[in-house]
Amino acid sequence: MRCPECEAIEALLFEPTLFWLHLPTVDVLDKLKQAYASHEPPLRSDHDHHAALLVPRAQVGRFIDTLSATLNGQELAGIRLITTPGKDPGIEDLGRVLDGKVFVNRYRGREITDALAAGRYTSWFQPIRAAQAPEDAKPFAREALFRLWDAAGHLIPPARAFLQADLSGQLFTLDLLARRCAVETAARAGFAGNLFINFNPSSIYDPAYCLRTTAATIAELGLRPENIVFELTETHRARDMEHLKQILHFYRDAGFGVAIDDMGSGWAGLNLLHELRPDYMKLDMALIRDIDRDRFKQSIVVHLFETARRNGIQSLAEGVETEAEADWLRAAGADLLQGFLFGRPEPVADAGD
Repeated sequence: MRCPECEAIEALLFEPTLFWLHLPTVDVLDKLKQAYASHEPPLRSDHDHHAALLVPRAQVGRFIDTLSATLNGQELAGIRLITTPGKDPGIEDLGRVLDGKVFVNRYRGREITDALAAGRYTSWFQPIRAAQAPEDAKPFAREALFRLWDAAGHLIPPARAFLQADLSGQLFTLDLLARRCAVETAARAGFAGNLFINFNPSSIYDPAYCLRTTAATIAELGLRPENIVFELTETHRARDMEHLKQILHFYRDAGFGVAIDDMGSGWAGLNLLHELRPDYMKLDMALIRDIDRDRFKQSIVVHLFETARRNGIQSLAEGVETEAEADWLRAAGADLLQGFLFGRPEPVADAGD
């Protein structure tokens, strides 16, 4: 089965490519006629809401630049686009429909889709320490962090990769691969202890469908569900509380732990803590920076620690970089600490056990 959300951009281009466009308004058609007036072969239209343009492979970039320069964002998002190898689309092509804005973003961010298709990715791991543990104690847990490389071997900044995946309609694919890569890499390394795995709730359509692959992989690798903690990221973008509860319900029924990331930032506030009742809350690193010297931040963090403690939730402060920050957090009652002070994200070969 072909899935447009999972296909790299190259799979959508041919020599030549027929771009078949369903347009939201007649004005959009008029704009395209003017923009591509000199194109050969000419833009074809037999309906006020339809246009087709045959584009040689070498001119696809120019076609996309013209399209995005001609239309505003709303107009571009309103287009429905199908690509075929030079023929009008048939019923078998309907599963390849994308909106125009997604297609443009996928083309411009094709380094992401190319990296995924070529397998140029892995998981690195950062230790999480028990706040009161001696320095020589093993980490309480490790957080898995997804890493991708472009064709030249340069690391693609993770934030950019996930943003581009979101803009190009591939967040589901990237998030799924990141979760699966995390557990597979940890299993190969023989890691013991707890493993924190990030996931973006915006990538989950139906928990039973979208999350079962990760759960099945964990079971196949012989990892213990009670050692796996799924960490909700980008919670400030979530708006459907019932959907979030369904996701957490799925994970808890399977025996996994749940953490909320970026507590104290954006929408990740006390209401989210109350509604979801996670096993762990991670305090946003911006809140932790210079906590030992900022009385306003201290008052917020003390309140969050107390709320977590009263509700049986373990508190994790991330972004700890100095001994002074760590000392203050320990004294204030943090359960877990994470940050460059205790170790940077590292590939498996260097992570140790």
